[in-house]
Amino acid sequence: MRRKLLVGGSLSLVVLVGVVVGGYFLMNARGYQVAGRLVDRVDTAAKVVAVTLDDGPGERTPEVLKVLAESGIRATFYLNGRDLAARPEAGRAIAAAGHELGNHTYSHRRMVLVSAGTIRDEVERTDAEIAKTGYQGPITFRPPYGKKLIGLPRYLSAHDRTTVMWDVEPDSGKVASTDAIVAETLAQVRPGSIVLLHVMGERGGDSLAAIPRFVAELRSQGYEFATVSELLGR
Repeated sequence: MRRKLLVGGSLSLVVLVGVVVGGYFLMNARGYQVAGRLVDRVDTAAKVVAVTLDDGPGERTPEVLKVLAESGIRATFYLNGRDLAARPEAGRAIAAAGHELGNHTYSHRRMVLVSAGTIRDEVERTDAEIAKTGYQGPITFRPPYGKKLIGLPRYLSAHDRTTVMWDVEPDSGKVASTDAIVAETLAQVRPGSIVLLHVMGERGGDSLAAIPRFVAELRSQGYEFATVSELLGR
């Protein structure tokens, strides 16, 4: 009997470890989710790239819009509802400049192990703030920190929403210089790439300064730039 209990306990532990490890990889998977449509790159031979900017809007928004205008590109901004509510004029300016607005939840919390009501509230309150900017285009979704398990993908699938991840992230999880961001972007970009940058925060200056440099270099290689929805249309 004791041996059976030990064997049963060992099997339970193996199963538990498997569930935990599987859940970890599912939560962090860049190219897979349990339901609905997810894209981290568009499979195309065309030299087209989407630049995406996470978080905000913040105090740096006018500077960001100026750099994008001077670079001649339209970006996709994944914005937080609470920041749109705090700076409605910034959201309106982004929309008026012709950029695409995406949903990055209301409070930028990790959308794992939360209730269905929380998921609905985080997404729909942000949609409402985006609508106030005057933006009328498609609204894709990006989970904060790229985290998702089961509830979030199921909600997005039920509401026909696309989860947009990325395949190039030169400033994520580290303090990177402008030179390093440019170099990593140029080394990793390929046709159909989705580039993730963080330009709104305190350390966003280096990322923002990198945009004109890698845009100019990629253009010299024959690349064009598009919003996420335009890229998806390819």
